[in-house]
Amino acid sequence: MKFGPSQFVLTGAVLLAAGGAMAQELREDALDIFRPLPSTVPAVADNPITPEKIDLGKALFFDPRLSASGVFSCYSCHNLTTGGDDNMETSVGHGWQKGPRNSPTVLNAVLNAAQFWDGRATDLKDQAKGPVQAGVEMANTPDNVVATLSSMGQYVEWFTDAFPEDADPVSFDNMAKAIEAFEATLLTPAPFDAWLNGNDAALDETELAGLQLFMDKGCIACHNGVNVGGHDYYPFGLIEKPGADVLPEGDKGRFAVTDTVDDEYVFRAAPLRNVAVTAPYFHSGKVWDLKTAVQIMAESQLGEAVTDEEADQIVAFLGALTGEMPQVITPVLPAESGTTPRPTQDIIIE
Repeated sequence: MKFGPSQFVLTGAVLLAAGGAMAQELREDALDIFRPLPSTVPAVADNPITPEKIDLGKALFFDPRLSASGVFSCYSCHNLTTGGDDNMETSVGHGWQKGPRNSPTVLNAVLNAAQFWDGRATDLKDQAKGPVQAGVEMANTPDNVVATLSSMGQYVEWFTDAFPEDADPVSFDNMAKAIEAFEATLLTPAPFDAWLNGNDAALDETELAGLQLFMDKGCIACHNGVNVGGHDYYPFGLIEKPGADVLPEGDKGRFAVTDTVDDEYVFRAAPLRNVAVTAPYFHSGKVWDLKTAVQIMAESQLGEAVTDEEADQIVAFLGALTGEMPQVITPVLPAESGTTPRPTQDIIIE
């Protein structure tokens, strides 16, 4: 059974109180489109996840010595206290250079089909190598990273424990695999998951009305699945292309990866979990208000305006995607030795 948004708002309180058939039908419809988060850390390809890898990956995630300057770590752009991103328009990296795109959240990123806005990294271990080598980010080289890690006995021990079958465990590839293992643990179960799993009280009537609108308006064409997005690529401006203040003309998205004309201004659909705490929005980072972002997407992707009331309800639903952070204790990192490469402000790789 389907019913209109206004009718749904009128009956929302009744649904919450009674947990009736209409609420169950909405849940059944939603389960055809979305999936709750897994209850355990998901497996990743070619990288069995172990406690030793997770612990090593956590240390590497927080260690600024993976950067040439000794200033920037993965955590710099993926702050776990502020939604798993840096809450900046675009990130700042080596030599205080400004990057070209907004930093996506690392939370639940293991569930994305690919990483980065243009999907150029197939998984998190591939993604972990990119910023380390990017001149505008951490500006380091694989050889310098390995030299840095090999110079600290505690890291050598941790790598040996995490990769016991490797004859030479301290490697750039294993660094990336360990970071992937840690990032795979960053799942944030949200009220929406509780509701999908049968808890009628997990969403209030405004959030339920927003969910119904999200489904009925067609937002689910791009934002579905376990991560409410992050699974495929779509043109930004399918119906009406936003202005250059939102969609910069110089960034053609996936075209840079595929060199295919059809991929101009095509981007991976943003995963919407924790979107309420990861402003600013879009790959350009130009929009700071979630309601405004919802209205822009309605016009540019769906070809219709949403009312203020409808936008508020959709934003309320999106707020129900804000999840509980796993407890992450900041690691104590190994101390440098006399052979540890010294920090440099030079850009040693482009």
